Amino acid sequence: MHLITYAREETPMLYIGLMSGTSLDGVDGALVDFSDDGGVRSLGDSYIAFPASLRADLMALQSAGQNEIEREALAANQLVRHYADCVAMLLSNAGIAPDAITAIGAHGQTIRHRPELGFTRQLNNPALLAELTGIDVIADLRSRDVAAGGQGAPLVPAFHQAIFNLPGHTRVLANIGGISNISVLHADGTVTGYDTGPGNALMDGWVLQHQGQPYDANGAWAATGQVIPALLAELLNEPYFDLPAPKSTGRDLFHADWLQGKLVRHPAARPADVQATLTQLTAASLAQAIARDGAQAENVYVCGGGAQNASLMAALAAELPGMAVASTEALGVAPSQVEALAFAWLAWRFTQRKPGNLPAVTGAQGLRVLGALYPR
Repeated sequence: MHLITYAREETPMLYIGLMSGTSLDGVDGALVDFSDDGGVRSLGDSYIAFPASLRADLMALQSAGQNEIEREALAANQLVRHYADCVAMLLSNAGIAPDAITAIGAHGQTIRHRPELGFTRQLNNPALLAELTGIDVIADLRSRDVAAGGQGAPLVPAFHQAIFNLPGHTRVLANIGGISNISVLHADGTVTGYDTGPGNALMDGWVLQHQGQPYDANGAWAATGQVIPALLAELLNEPYFDLPAPKSTGRDLFHADWLQGKLVRHPAARPADVQATLTQLTAASLAQAIARDGAQAENVYVCGGGAQNASLMAALAAELPGMAVASTEALGVAPSQVEALAFAWLAWRFTQRKPGNLPAVTGAQGLRVLGALYPR
C-alpha cells in the first residue's frame, strides 16, 4: 500500500472521528478533510464490530457492580484497541499515513450519564489510543459542558447546524442510536434539541433476550407482532417525556429493569408484540418531541442505526403526517456516518479553539471549547 505523506506546510486539515454509541454494537470511524474553511469533505468511513464479550462487559458497567474500577480500566483498554483498528482501517483504505492526520476525535463509550449530579462518564483510554495510532487524540468531549452547568448532551446539534442548515427552512435531524435525540434547525437560524428517549436500546435488548440476535434486522421481527396499546400507554407515561428541555438521558433510565417493571402487568404478552410496541415507543416519543418543538418542519432526516430499521421508519412516518421522513442519505450523508463525522468536527473545533456546544441545547452557562488533548 502506497501511503500519502505531506510536508508540514502542505498538510491538509485531516481529522478522524470515532463514535461508539449506546447501542454498544461497535465503533464507526470517519476520515474528514476540513481544509475548505471548515467545510466537511468525507474521505472514507469504517466500522469495527465489538465482540460479544466486550459488549457484555460494557453493558455490565452501565450499573453498579463489584470491582468496577479494575473492570472499567480493562474494558477501556480493550475498547481502545478496537478504536485503533478502526483508525488503521480508515488510513489503509485511504492510503494516508498517520502523520497526515491532525487529530482523532474519540468520544469514548458512555457508561454513566448523570449531569444532574455534575458528571458524565465515557469509558476511554485516549493516552493508549495516541500511543497505538501515533496521532493526537481529543477526548473527554462532554465534561466541560457539564462543568458549565449543561447536560453535556446532545452535542451533535451544533454539527447538524453547521452542515445541514438551510436558511429560511425548518428541518429536523433525528438521530436514533441506543437513545434518540433531535436537532431542530429553525428557519430563523436558531437551534433547539435534546434526547427524546429510547432509540434502539430497548429493542436490541429484547430481541437479544428472545431471538439471540444483537438487533432486529430491518425491524423484521417487530413487523410480525402487533402493538399492545395498553403497554404502549404505560411506556409513554414515563415522566421524562414531559420534562422541559434542556434534558438528556441514557441507559441510566431506559434499561431492561425499567421495561420489566412495565411488563409485570402484561404477563401474557407475546414477545413479538412487545417488540412491535417498543418500536412504536421509539417512533411515538420521537414524533411527540418533533410535533412539540419542530412543528414547522416539512422534512425530518434520520441518522444512526434506526435509519436502517424499515419498521421503525414506517412507524415514524405514520406518526408525522404532513412531514417527509427520510434518512440523511437524501442530504448526501450516509446515516451511519453522521455521528462519527460530528466528533471529527468537534476535534477540529478544539484545535481551532472554537466552541463545540450550543448552550440553547445543553443548558450550559455559555459557549465552551470541548475536549482534552492527548498528544501523540
